[in-house]
This record gives sequence, structure tokens and C-alpha cells, in this order.
Amino acid sequence: MSELSEEEKFIFNILKEKGSIKYPELQRLCEEKFEGVRLILKKMKEKGLVDYDGNIPGFSSEISFTG
Repeated sequence: MSELSEEEKFIFNILKEKGSIKYPELQRLCEEKFEGVRLILKKMKEKGLVDYDGNIPGFSSEISFTG
């Protein structure tokens, strides 16, 4: 696994603990720490760490841990 950014590590740890989470809840957990959650999730999906429908997660997406 390649080196993760601080933002990716934060999301990775949330998903590792919960297994899956709805996008709005993840956005709420991340909003005080950083912006650009959708783009970070897109990069994480390309690395095979998370899964969700589509290329970029939508508001109703379920984000799941795959790593």
C-alpha cells in the first residue's frame, strides 16, 4: 500500500472501525479537519481502499472499507 496522506489516514481509520458509513456522516466527521472529502475518497478508491457506487461519491452513497 502506498503512503497515505493525513486526510486519507483519518478516513481510513473511520472506515476501518465502522466498516461502512453514509457519505453525509463521513463528511460531517471530516468537516472540521479538512475539505475535499469527495476527491480524497476518489483517490482512495483508485488505491483500492474504499468502495462506493460511481466515480465520485454522491450524497446518498454508502462508503465501505475494502483495504
